Amino acid sequence: MSDDHDEDRPEYDPESPTVPEKEPPLRSTAPQSEFTMSQVGFGFVVLVVGLAVTFGLPLLF
Repeated sequence: MSDDHDEDRPEYDPESPTVPEKEPPLRSTAPQSEFTMSQVGFGFVVLVVGLAVTFGLPLLF
């Protein structure tokens, strides 16, 4: 089966691999990102509301 893009690819030589011209960009994932105080405050408000709904409502009834 022939691929149309084969002529765009250089031949691979395992004896002499080519080194990339530049390093790939660094990744940033959520657990490693810094949080702002407004994001922390909003998360705390969501926590309090969730706990109030989960435990407060059953205790009222």
